[in-house]
Amino acid sequence: MEKVYLYDTTLRDGAQGEGISFSDTAKVRFAHLLDEFGVDFIEGGFAGSNPRDRRFFDDIRKEQLSHARIVAFGSTRRVDLDAQGDPQLAGLLAAETEWVTIYGKSWLMHVRDVLRTTGENNLQMIADTVGFLRAAGRSVFFDAEHFFDGYKDDPEYALDTLRAAVREGAAGAVLCDTNGGCLPHEVFAITQAVCAALPDAQVGIHVHNDGGLAVACSLEAVRAGARQVQGCINGYGERTGNANMTTIIPALELKMGFECVGAERLRRLREVSLVTDDLANQRPDPRQPYTGRSAFSHKAGAHVNAIQKNTRTFEHIAPEAVGNQRHVLVSELSGASNVMMKAAELGTDFSGLDKERARAILDEVKRREEQGYSYESADGSFKILLQKVLNQHQPFFELEGFRVIVEKRGNEEPCLSEATVKIKVGGVTGLTAGEGQGPVDALNAALRQALTRFYPEIEQIALTDYRVRILDPEEATRAVTRVLIESGDGTRQWSTVGVSENIIEASWQALLDSIEHKLFETRAADPAGTAGVAPR
Repeated sequence: MEKVYLYDTTLRDGAQGEGISFSDTAKVRFAHLLDEFGVDFIEGGFAGSNPRDRRFFDDIRKEQLSHARIVAFGSTRRVDLDAQGDPQLAGLLAAETEWVTIYGKSWLMHVRDVLRTTGENNLQMIADTVGFLRAAGRSVFFDAEHFFDGYKDDPEYALDTLRAAVREGAAGAVLCDTNGGCLPHEVFAITQAVCAALPDAQVGIHVHNDGGLAVACSLEAVRAGARQVQGCINGYGERTGNANMTTIIPALELKMGFECVGAERLRRLREVSLVTDDLANQRPDPRQPYTGRSAFSHKAGAHVNAIQKNTRTFEHIAPEAVGNQRHVLVSELSGASNVMMKAAELGTDFSGLDKERARAILDEVKRREEQGYSYESADGSFKILLQKVLNQHQPFFELEGFRVIVEKRGNEEPCLSEATVKIKVGGVTGLTAGEGQGPVDALNAALRQALTRFYPEIEQIALTDYRVRILDPEEATRAVTRVLIESGDGTRQWSTVGVSENIIEASWQALLDSIEHKLFETRAADPAGTAGVAPR
């Protein structure tokens, strides 16, 4: 297979996206992540102008990478300075990276209106900069900024900017759709023309997603002859983002027959996507192609029935190829097949679950959805519902009552929340109180305190997300509220749901399901354990 080189710019171009930020430690961890995944080049940032980026180059220099090469990024020399006297170029050298990428203008409009110089001087700036870096022993990529817009305006001048860089020894000429407005067929035609005009140069592609076509344009560039692709994990980047590498890589490997990271590493793609979101403090996009939780989710009954017979009927690739898995959703649009497959997916032996009982469960789901429940994103609650309908549910405790108090003392003081919970386990009654930042937090604290002495494994549970949706906003304060809670224990994640006109009651339902789900899983893993037995 022919090789396509992967050039990741998440730490530089991706970090320019709104709300995206990496700590110093996260940057180093990210570099190791991509190195292990098989990315060829990792752009570390503006070495000559950004103190945080300079720290990254200092930090990564101490690390051992097995495959990836770290790249420092900067621009051509300033209009009014020679290369030797440009402090930005001095900063690039100070990064001590083998590879350097510089960007320069390839659109005459930018040359005239932004740089305020002539086309000829801009060509000299490109040549001087590449020559200076090459003389210092650096390998250089030239990013031709706004190349496609420049080519449409003046094809020969745009090509001249590439020629100026290549003549001075640039290892690659990267065509940038900086404004992200080109169409795929335009990118194909122009890239093909560049490859014909510069047959000895390695051509790369760098596309922004302003038109929603960055992935398509990148693939078309490769089809036209480009052999380096630049982009960001999860499509991070300025404005609407850069080309999404987590979409491009499997498309190149699985659909176009190019070598990027190999089949074994490709199975880590979802992991790379999720870890990157975590390092950037971003919530994963469930609808992300290939790696999102919904990428291989099936809801319509006809679809589920079909994939039971042949997964290729409604899946374009095997989810395992990119480290993902199939999810079956249960809703009012489902059929009995959804319930059967969902039960199998949840990994519990629901003995006696035939199509008749599956339809009964489906009827209960539809009845509850009329009340406002939704089980599509609440697997934990759906599992408990299955147990109840199949008469397999055994409560771990009885609620005798709870009380929540919210107190405000003066305008400048924060609200104080306190909850008391009274429960019974195995004939033993417990009454506990808990404080929190809000009424739900306090209720959660009190419930956990009440149960922990009976079920120590509850200490492992952490609430990772809490979401509230008002289902009937026209009803104002009397509207039905749906609460979704995500929980985890360090190894697994699960979601639960509660519905009520009272937000505290809805939260209680979701909290209760979350804890019962954990206890059920613990009992299933250790049938001989002490679940449900009161302490001595």
